[in-house]
Amino acid sequence: MELTPDMRRVVLEQRLGFVATVTPDGRPNLSPKGTTTVWDDRHLMFADIASPGTVENIASNPNVEVNVVDPIVRRGYRFKGTATVATSGEQFERGIALLRERGSTTPRERVRSIVVVEITDAAALVSPAYDQGATAESLAARWLDHYASLHRPAE
Repeated sequence: MELTPDMRRVVLEQRLGFVATVTPDGRPNLSPKGTTTVWDDRHLMFADIASPGTVENIASNPNVEVNVVDPIVRRGYRFKGTATVATSGEQFERGIALLRERGSTTPRERVRSIVVVEITDAAALVSPAYDQGATAESLAARWLDHYASLHRPAE
């Protein structure tokens, strides 16, 4: 399946994806990946910096789901697909190069592997607030105010 321009935009803007895998004994595992980015028109990627559990899960079951959501406007996408892991070689080097191009400052030696996800299905994630008449602008104002209030210096 090919990523739409809007899917690419959301992933490139947000950079944080939540990757769901399944443990070898069948339990769900959800892990945030701050290096989530677009690999090409049909793939996403992320770096394994501190993800031994995710990589181990992929080794036993390569099926994953990646959710990327803009928390301000409450919209995003869920991507289902199959993951492959590279610890060296061309795929690893290309992943490192993409991370650098997109502003990552993570030292290369911290990247244990590059995980590439071939997207087989994708669907929009949209807050139910839109069903009640909310607009992207009204949600942005609400959530920007909320996050700003969480990070105001104590008086």
